[in-house]
Amino acid sequence: MAEKPQPVHVLYCGVCGLPAEYCEFGPDFGKCKPWLIRNAPDLYPDLLKEAGARDADNVSDQLQSTSISSDAGSSKPKEEVKRLPGGKIKKKEKQEVIIEKMTRNKRKCITTVKGLELFGVKLNDASKKLGKKFATGASVVKGPTEKEQIDVQGDIAYDIVEFITDTWPDVPETAIYFIEDGKKVPAV
Repeated sequence: MAEKPQPVHVLYCGVCGLPAEYCEFGPDFGKCKPWLIRNAPDLYPDLLKEAGARDADNVSDQLQSTSISSDAGSSKPKEEVKRLPGGKIKKKEKQEVIIEKMTRNKRKCITTVKGLELFGVKLNDASKKLGKKFATGASVVKGPTEKEQIDVQGDIAYDIVEFITDTWPDVPETAIYFIEDGKKVPAV
């Protein structure tokens, strides 16, 4: 009589969720490496060698960077810089609201508000409040830079500054700018 085949036990990665032997083809193998070294060292023996060499390098770097000085405790920790793929440094966005007036079809005027989300304002709620206040259509759309912005029908560019500062006190008036003739002009 033939034996029943036993089910195969598959070890799934705790980071990416793929079977452990497929992690190298997954979305981010670098994040999976520490988990694989701890839980599946037999699948990737070269990772153990690489980790051992890296640990030795880290110890030697720490020894070289150690110095004797009187104000060693007062040194400030370095700020971590976010890097994009390719090594480019990601810049923090300035917290500013930009209001731009555009004319479409020679008659229709649209006022665009960009940057409210940087102050913690939900754009859907803001568009509803703007639409009710100025009795116009207001909607959240993606702009040319793939960031969401609010489009309000009508020329309300100068009335909107007071409304924004009254409705959302976290938005200072000094952070609101107009785009006029392609130049950024403070609203104050």
